[in-house]
Amino acid sequence: MQDLQQYGAWRARVANSLTGYASALREAGLIEAAGEQVLARALGRLRDDRLSVAFVAEFSRGKTELINALFFADYGQRILPSSAGRTTMCPTELLWDASLPPCLRLLPIDTRAGNLSTGDYRDDPAAWTVLPLDLDTPANMHDTLRQVSQTRRVSTVEAQRYGLYDAHDPDLAASLDADGTIEIPRWRHAIINLPHPLLKQGLVILDTPGLNAIGTEPELTLNLIPNAHAVLFVLAAETGVTKSDIEVWRTHIGAGPGRLAVLNKIDAMWDELKSPQAIDAEIARQQHDVARQLGLAAGQVYPVSAHKALVGRIGGDMALFERSRLGALESALFHELIPARRAIVERQLHADLNTLMAGQQTLVATRLRELVEQLQELRSLRGKNQSVIAHMVRRVEAEKKEFDAGLFKLQGTRAVFTRLSTELYTLLGMDVLQDRTETVRAAMSAVRFATGMRTPVRNYFDGARAGLAEASAKLDEITSMMDAMHRKFAAEHGMSLSLPPALSLARHRDEIDAIEELFSRQFGTATLWMNSRATLLERFFDSIASRVRRVYRAANADIEGWLKVANAPLEAQIRQHRDNLRQRQATVKRIHEASDSLEQKISAFESGQADLEVMRTRLGSLATGVTDTLSAPFPNTAAATSAEAHYTTA
Repeated sequence: MQDLQQYGAWRARVANSLTGYASALREAGLIEAAGEQVLARALGRLRDDRLSVAFVAEFSRGKTELINALFFADYGQRILPSSAGRTTMCPTELLWDASLPPCLRLLPIDTRAGNLSTGDYRDDPAAWTVLPLDLDTPANMHDTLRQVSQTRRVSTVEAQRYGLYDAHDPDLAASLDADGTIEIPRWRHAIINLPHPLLKQGLVILDTPGLNAIGTEPELTLNLIPNAHAVLFVLAAETGVTKSDIEVWRTHIGAGPGRLAVLNKIDAMWDELKSPQAIDAEIARQQHDVARQLGLAAGQVYPVSAHKALVGRIGGDMALFERSRLGALESALFHELIPARRAIVERQLHADLNTLMAGQQTLVATRLRELVEQLQELRSLRGKNQSVIAHMVRRVEAEKKEFDAGLFKLQGTRAVFTRLSTELYTLLGMDVLQDRTETVRAAMSAVRFATGMRTPVRNYFDGARAGLAEASAKLDEITSMMDAMHRKFAAEHGMSLSLPPALSLARHRDEIDAIEELFSRQFGTATLWMNSRATLLERFFDSIASRVRRVYRAANADIEGWLKVANAPLEAQIRQHRDNLRQRQATVKRIHEASDSLEQKISAFESGQADLEVMRTRLGSLATGVTDTLSAPFPNTAAATSAEAHYTTA
């Protein structure tokens, strides 16, 4: 767990260094709106960065016990409810949000009857039942957390409305009580807000409620599990890989970076009538069999005993803990996860820092150029008579008038920019997306069989991509117009202008593709032949629509931010050039009127030039300090580089 603490300390050091650099930029007046936006994004990335670890298993595999052993043994008892049978009845997240008190937030199961996904309810406090956590009394806290195990009995009609009953499923039909009711979870989702040291560092733990829920809760299938940085697939040593295990592994998890298998309950194989060598050989055979069936290397399957690890840690029996083999899993989990995650964050922050430095260097270079030009202008006046100085006064005034006329012509281009921006917002309007969503829902209700629902859903994804494509084309049009405007203005007034920053919507298009791929994998051709899947498909479409809405909102936010700062470099240099023209005009006029000494003015400008060079050197040192802090090693940073590509943020 030390790796996670070191990662948190690294993020804090980088944030402090970056904040110091930004303060110096503001003090020097060398950061404009675009730079402030880049800075806010970088600091937000450091502040809100999270590492999510999902635990997936059929019930009675010891998954919750494994979470207790890995993260909560220091409480001296089980924190999450763990016992024989099924204990976690709803998806449960453990995290720390400092804006909320320690508490258990519970989303009622009846929210499944509506058209909103779990994600849609996250920012709606009224939808959740909130129970405080008594941190000073672990026993009381344990009792509160037992809520995640609560169930209720309902009629099949109500269960079907929630998407939790299928009359064609023999397993569910067999679970009916004599009065025709069926047991369902009381809660749809739980969030445990706990100020645990690891959770404070940004760790998020997802405890899933068994394989059956993986297929019926869209939020798990389409969001939480696919976006987890690591997924631990927990199996039982005595049973190995079952048919349902294989199906969930292939459909929802699959081999890849950050995907590990845990062979739990190896203590069931500890046999006093066998030698330790024979026991180890038997565990190794099971480990290799599991690896072969899941398509993993044997080193990606970790035999452990979560129960014995927890007992050993709580009781201080380190020999028992060592025999549980949990230490190897801990090491692999964090040694692979954290360096890969840091590599992604570091690369993104380097890009942000380079953008800040480029903006700073452009503004400093412009100031220096203006100073040098004014110095040359003033030095050229040495020994000149009043008529020459008067001519220079008229020349500067003419240059200022020409510049002001150029600004007036620029207003027409700005009007075009505003019109194109309005058209861009229309293409990605949330109302248009909602109309598409309602059209698909109507089409799905009109067809009798689930197979007929594929076409409307496919059209929905095509429409979402088309909206992004049209918006990208409009962005290209705006960028080309701005590029031409920058080049023309710079050429007319002898300015050195940086081109407007580009904005790509590719990551949003890729996310739409990823959502469709997850949907296709969940509802392949074979599964859709069953009419009974229609209700479940409708439930999944609600979650799909929620995900696509979030993608569109993110795209709109990116566009809004870009439009606000796209002209910022031009506006900043226009202001600076205008101020310099005014200063030149006033300086030459005062010299002409003999109110100021020419040599005094030259000396003042030379001093200003020297100060600017000192400031540039200082800012360069601060930027180098941020770079050095970003690249400063801590243990195990070289590990898991092959997993880096998996940990891409949206």
